[in-house]
Amino acid sequence: MKKFLKIFKRRQVIVGMIHLKALPGTPNYENNDTEIIESALKEAQIYKKAGIDALAIENMHDVPYIKNEVGHEISAMMTVIGYKIKAETNLPCGIQILSSANKAALAVAKAANLDFIRAEGFVYGHVADEGYIDSCAGDLLRYRKQIDAENIAVFTDIKKKHSAHALTADVSLVETAKTAEYFLSDGLIITGTSTGSAANLEEIQAVKTACKIPVIVGSGVTLNNLESYLSVADALIVGSYFKENGHWAGALSYKKISQFMEKVNKLRQ
Repeated sequence: MKKFLKIFKRRQVIVGMIHLKALPGTPNYENNDTEIIESALKEAQIYKKAGIDALAIENMHDVPYIKNEVGHEISAMMTVIGYKIKAETNLPCGIQILSSANKAALAVAKAANLDFIRAEGFVYGHVADEGYIDSCAGDLLRYRKQIDAENIAVFTDIKKKHSAHALTADVSLVETAKTAEYFLSDGLIITGTSTGSAANLEEIQAVKTACKIPVIVGSGVTLNNLESYLSVADALIVGSYFKENGHWAGALSYKKISQFMEKVNKLRQ
């Protein structure tokens, strides 16, 4: 919790997602580097103006994803964008690089002066859209040590969305959370089954009771369920709800963010 509070200065934090346009080398890339950067910076400013607490960037449009490794062109572009967003907003900012390119995310965060990464496959293995994702805690945290990036928090998905967990069907979410805590996770991310789907509140409460590290809701948060999630979680990552059509690929809505944050601030009082 100490690292979490050093980054965010409080609990009940709202993290707004910035889904970058398709990056160089990916099938949907349109040779539009300037547009990619400017679009991300515009969204960051919309979030800041609406009163968001923190930001996270993700290469969501880079479908189909590859696992564990991405090209240097991806890391380079995300470093530029992350550095500019951090410098212009001065908000806590993190990064996820799909899919499970956790070392690359740490390298980008180090170079861009970001505060946290979202890591997939931290403990136990699972089968995702991209294939089998093996656990990475040992390698990842040793790499963080090697590059002198221990100030960067590693928030870890457990029983990750868009994945099959038949291999660990006999390991509960709570036991997975306890293992991640033992393996030095800085925070546990709990999601629904897919992007935009709601996480199970009872499961969140059970993990919060079992573990001492921060618990973060990573999908499905809306204005209607905000109060329930905020009452138990340390942070909420919100992306789809802030879009005009409620879909992650839609345009960002200042009105929805500002209304959301207005309710957040009333609840936090």
